[in-house]
Amino acid sequence: MRESATERVARKTIALVGNPNTGKSTVFNALTGMRQKVSNYPGVTVEKKEGRFVTADGSESIVVDLPGTYSLTPHSPDETVSIDLLLGRRDDAAPPAIAVCVVDASNLERNLYFAGQLIDYGIPVIVALNMMDVARALGITINHRKLSSDLGVQVIPMTASKALGVEELKEALMREPLSTAQPHQLSLPEPVVRECEELASLLRKRGRSPEAAAYREAMELLTSPAALLDRTDRYDPDLIAHVKKDHQKLEFLGIDRESVLVNSRYAWARQIAAGVTERAFAPGMTTSDRIDRIVTHKVWGLLIFLAVMALVFQSIFSWTALPMEWISQGFDRLGHSLAAKLPPGDLRALLIDGALAGVSSVVTFLPQILCLFFFLGILEDTGYMARAAYMMDRMMSRVGLHGKAFIPLLSSFACAIPGIMATRTIDNQKDRLATMLVAPLMSCSARLPVYTLLIGAFIPAVKIFGILSLPAMVLFGLYVFGIVAALAVALLFKKTLLKGSSPGLVIELPPYKMPSLRAILLHMWERCEVFLKNAGTIILAASIVLWFLATYPRLPGGTPAEQLQHSFAGRMGRVIEPVIQPLGFNWKIGIGLVTSLLQREVFVSTMGTIYNIQDDNGEGSISLRAHMQQDRDPVSGAPTFTVLTAVCLMVYYVLAMQCLSTVAVMRRETNGWKWPLFQIGYMSLLAYSVTLLVHSAGVWMGWGG
Repeated sequence: MRESATERVARKTIALVGNPNTGKSTVFNALTGMRQKVSNYPGVTVEKKEGRFVTADGSESIVVDLPGTYSLTPHSPDETVSIDLLLGRRDDAAPPAIAVCVVDASNLERNLYFAGQLIDYGIPVIVALNMMDVARALGITINHRKLSSDLGVQVIPMTASKALGVEELKEALMREPLSTAQPHQLSLPEPVVRECEELASLLRKRGRSPEAAAYREAMELLTSPAALLDRTDRYDPDLIAHVKKDHQKLEFLGIDRESVLVNSRYAWARQIAAGVTERAFAPGMTTSDRIDRIVTHKVWGLLIFLAVMALVFQSIFSWTALPMEWISQGFDRLGHSLAAKLPPGDLRALLIDGALAGVSSVVTFLPQILCLFFFLGILEDTGYMARAAYMMDRMMSRVGLHGKAFIPLLSSFACAIPGIMATRTIDNQKDRLATMLVAPLMSCSARLPVYTLLIGAFIPAVKIFGILSLPAMVLFGLYVFGIVAALAVALLFKKTLLKGSSPGLVIELPPYKMPSLRAILLHMWERCEVFLKNAGTIILAASIVLWFLATYPRLPGGTPAEQLQHSFAGRMGRVIEPVIQPLGFNWKIGIGLVTSLLQREVFVSTMGTIYNIQDDNGEGSISLRAHMQQDRDPVSGAPTFTVLTAVCLMVYYVLAMQCLSTVAVMRRETNGWKWPLFQIGYMSLLAYSVTLLVHSAGVWMGWGG
């Protein structure tokens, strides 16, 4: 049942905030478990992750996980939405009742800058002093009671990855936040204090703000470079003139008004941190630093990265064979059971040859997708992905991509949609656009069923060096091919359409830590839910429609193969066959290319439906791979699929834009159809040209045609 707006407003909203890499997502998962969802804020393309926190007495609160930020000065659309929500500037959402500021205990000074800002703005705050285990490993002891007294807010020591301190945080959230916090007395130059007090007095006289808020607003107007520009409509001309005169006065006195407040707040944070922190030994090279000397080395680091990726893809094939077989056998038994219970006819054919064959062909690959996200979760949670970003930045800067582009491109391995949305962190519009244009070239999880179907059917399972299998190396090669293609296209765009220099990547390398199995499993569950939802809706609907198109109009007395050619789908395939024949594809493959414009994995369900309809017994007793291996042209007797055909298909799917959802997001992010249509055009041309080149080279070398 959908909750009413009144019920939702009655719930307390808890905002989860903090710097990046503080374990905020782990705290969010600990509070909400599986009661979470992802949506967008109204009117913008910023993602909102929220969940329900259920207390011991059964009452519920809404927990909103806001994007990580270092301060209340926004530098990206994500940060703008977060800060507007915290400060009550959004009309579509009430300000949170409590802000839980997750702080990295091993880097207290840096994290206190943002926590101090929240307290100064009068936001009810609970400080979650997370990653205490990392701090202890570094010889750091924090007096959290004194820290609580100095800040005037409750401080809860935590190690969320081990569920330590989670219950204490839950108990604190059940109560009203106890706060004695007052705006902190920052050490500012006397002229700044004098002008700020004078401006605050003017704001109060105009009835704009109470005393504390007026002082904060005055300080922001004097020290923030964009504050006055963003709010000229809120102030009368006399006040604007007064502020500009103050700017000139401070600049004449040699005061850098843009950094004076920042420096003063960092000095305050340094003083607070020093007063509550003890070190067992002098700061020196940590274990993470020692590991990074090898892991981020320009030679050894790259070799380690390649070895890790090779291990991941080897495991995708080695570990998932058995569960994939179990799923396949389960669908086979279900198909036989339905065939035994239903009389022959269209209903039986629709259920078995259409719906079941299409869905089962895709769901069978679920273990491989979950395996991929399991390893990606481990690499992210341990802190290794930040090192990978650091190493890849050297390569990306040479092709003109912004240093921040690595994270969106990395996200695109899961799905190009969040990858494109993640480009909002890139300030320069040309750099952002270049990243969005090449993001779909990264091999997303939707391609994985296509890759593994073709690799499993046509790439021999031979060992390389007695350790790695050829199928795993081919899969690894496809991912590398996508990366190389993305970098090459980005270089072309940055030299032509989107000229301009890009700054390098400034990234924090968090300390290595043990991954949270709970967080990884929750992420895997989210991906499983999305995948099965697609299988139960989009792919199911596509399979049913395709069954109809492949079954009608009827050809009385025709064989199943003749009936398929006579059908609407067969006719459609015959129409486009002359266009795709130079690539080594026939009309059956053409049907799969057209249907998978919706989503790439629909190609697998399409092949499953086509071959089940063509199968005489109609019970799906032969695997899809076996069907594809045995299929022959009825006239020439030549195999429909060869190793060369499979390779060409995989190359095509690496490069082609076969996802309407990505096109829709691209249109939304660029506010028009110009760039989405350009993206479809260049990717289609690139896919066709490169596939044609690969097929021609393969025929010339005698690999088949």
